[in-house]
Formats: sequence, C-alpha cells, structure tokens
Amino acid sequence: MSLTDLERRLVRLFAACVLGRFDEVARLRRAAPAGEPNRAWRETLLQVHVFAGFPRQVEAYGVLAAEGGLGELGSDEILGERDQHARGRALFERIYRNDADKVRSFLVAGHPDFADWIEGHAYGRILARPGLEPAQRELLAVAALTVLGQERQLASHVRGAVRCGATQGAVLLTLETIADLATPERAETARTIAAHFGARE
Repeated sequence: MSLTDLERRLVRLFAACVLGRFDEVARLRRAAPAGEPNRAWRETLLQVHVFAGFPRQVEAYGVLAAEGGLGELGSDEILGERDQHARGRALFERIYRNDADKVRSFLVAGHPDFADWIEGHAYGRILARPGLEPAQRELLAVAALTVLGQERQLASHVRGAVRCGATQGAVLLTLETIADLATPERAETARTIAAHFGARE
C-alpha cells in the first residue's frame, strides 16, 4: 500500500490541524485540486478533536471556511448515534487485538466514563465512520501522534495501521509526508517505532 496524492494531502492536513499550524491548513486548502475538498477532507476534519481537542477543530473549520470551505455535505454523511458502541468495540478489537482487554482496563482505571467515551465516541462515532478506510484513519493517527511526540500511543497505532491493512511502507511514507511538521527528534523516534512495530504480525 502506497499513499495516493489525496492521502498525502490528508495526512498533512491532519497533522497541521492537530499542531495548530493553520498557515499550512490554509495553504493546503488553497492548493486543493479540482474535486477537493471532498468527503475524505470532511472525515479527516471530524477526527481532529479526538487527537487535539475541540478548539483546534473549531479553528480549523474557521480557517477552511475563509479559504472556500469543505464542499457540499452529502446526506449519507450524517450518521447520528446509530450502533456507535458496537462499531467502536469492533474497531477497538481490530486495532488492539490481544491487547484490547489490557488497554480497556487501563482506560477504565483512569475513569470508567472515559473508557466508555473512547470506545463509543472516539472509536464508534468517529474512527469507525464510513468515508475513510480504517487503515487511512490509522495513518492519520500515526501522523498526529508523531507530531505530538506521543510515543506509546504511536506504537499502538502503527500496529493498528498494519492490522487494518496498511503496509509498513505506507506508515513510513506517512512519516515522510509530515517530517517537516515534526521536530527532528520526534520524526526520528517515529521512524524507529515504525521500523520496530510496523512489520506484519
């Protein structure tokens, strides 16, 4: 699996939103080719608050609106809360496999409601949405966790990307695509993590 030009744009867009690099968000919107922004852009934006909070997502919407918006919303993009817990649990299990119970227990120990939010909202309502494949969403997570320097979670989501169908090469291309947005130390650490955890199990 390599990355398409669109996937590279989405990876950069996501990392820039997460970091608050709204100059880059605006540049990407101005440079968008015909047919974009499309649903993939809108799905990418919906995922921002999971990694960077609502303020960054709200600001990104404002910047993108000023540069021409995100295109027409399709009626099939409004999902509500149908089956979110079942979708979330299935994706959580796919990403964490044998470690799913251990990760869930860790989250519950922090606070049971937080664990429920993670599985029901982050995984069920956001990350399991149609519009982007799970592997694509996991590569966005890899980009965000790299620029944020969240090494333990990065290792989990490198494994998750591979478990969802991405290749180690696609993970490394993701890191290459956002290398200039990360500090050199974080970029190098991410490459080491990808080399170690990105092999197929």
